[in-house]
Amino acid sequence: MALSGIEIYKHLPKTNCKKCGFPTCLAFAMKVSQKAIAITACTDLSETARAALEAASRPPIRLITIGGDSRKVEVGNEVVMFRHEKTFYHPPGLMIKLKDTAPLEATLKTVDEVANLVIDRVGLKLSLDGFAIQNESKDAATFARCVEAVKAKADLPLVLMSPDPAAMEAALEKSARSRPLIYAATKDNWEKMAELAKKHSCPLVASEPASLDELAALTQKLNQAGVEDLVLDPGPQGFSSSLNTLTQLRRLALKKSFRPLGYPIITFPAETTGSPEEEVLLAGQQIAKYAGIIVLSRFSPATAYPLLTMRLNMYTDPQKPIQMSPGIYPIGAPKPSSPLCVTTNFSLTYFSVATELEASGFPSWLLVCDTEGLSVLTAWAAGKFDAEKIAKSVKAFNVEASISHRSIIIPGRVAVLRGELEEELQGWKIMVGPPEAMEIGSYLKRYWTN
Repeated sequence: MALSGIEIYKHLPKTNCKKCGFPTCLAFAMKVSQKAIAITACTDLSETARAALEAASRPPIRLITIGGDSRKVEVGNEVVMFRHEKTFYHPPGLMIKLKDTAPLEATLKTVDEVANLVIDRVGLKLSLDGFAIQNESKDAATFARCVEAVKAKADLPLVLMSPDPAAMEAALEKSARSRPLIYAATKDNWEKMAELAKKHSCPLVASEPASLDELAALTQKLNQAGVEDLVLDPGPQGFSSSLNTLTQLRRLALKKSFRPLGYPIITFPAETTGSPEEEVLLAGQQIAKYAGIIVLSRFSPATAYPLLTMRLNMYTDPQKPIQMSPGIYPIGAPKPSSPLCVTTNFSLTYFSVATELEASGFPSWLLVCDTEGLSVLTAWAAGKFDAEKIAKSVKAFNVEASISHRSIIIPGRVAVLRGELEEELQGWKIMVGPPEAMEIGSYLKRYWTN
């Protein structure tokens, strides 16, 4: 059971030295009890106190790393039930399942397609995370050849799926250096799988569909055998059961500090759905509630895009929107006579405007003001996008060095700023643009004459 802030405080030196970054030892103790900071931040702790406080400083959900240094997936270490309470930190890994019975040429084609899928979303590059290779052939040599071929084709994290310790050993001989996830230890094979996990220093899945009590009993056996890096598989879960089971696992870890179930969760949405569409829907639910690794049965760019976008949205700090760096951006290959538009540094706003400018046929300059990641109307309502801010940005980024005119186009939604901006930018022509980004092209064709 985790210690309370007062119990932690009793072990601290009580000098209020502030080396930890907090004004008092009591404030530090409260943060440790909330899992917001590690106890190691106190540099004056005695060894006895450090050992006594280990349980309080351990994350409620263990951080598990799959993959090598070049490409890895980190899951777990979450501290809240709902992202608005703080944020979610480690996005779930999205893996594509491969079977060792499929023709190797077809498998490697899929591997190549997955490895080269890169989706540009609000300036970020989104991609799938790796592969789960299933030993459907039940042959150790075939499994090992498939794993070796996939590893050679793309250096992405792997989940190795076989109930046979001998087949798993053969596959690990080809891939252990990249630290794959071993799937899975069950009540029938856990001792041999634990030995493999320790021998090759790889994380291990504990799989037990019977009940959470039996799953907890299995993880305790694995812990006693010396395996700490675990992932939980509570068995096939449909829409309702997935929501209930995964939420219960999260609550037990965070609210009850129940260590035997304080690990990330792996899911296989295809196992309980009847169509590709339902599989994607369930995968989306599990991104939100509360999978750590999601194994998809097939690859399709059309389904990868919405899942990657949803994952990005869920794992973006709700208190810190995705932002562009303030500055002046060339869209296309603008000349000094090209239009100058202004917007905020909320990424979605920037890319909406930039995309429409690029498609308009008018190479342009786009001035991005620092509004702390807020959109146009929100920033204006909060007093972070006003005439003074725009004028300061014009001067701060030396806009006049890039253009040969003194005309600036402001968003139509904040047309009320025109008069104030004329006072701030003496001698400039303030033009009110369209209210929607999609209308920029027609607006420029009609009104831009410079």
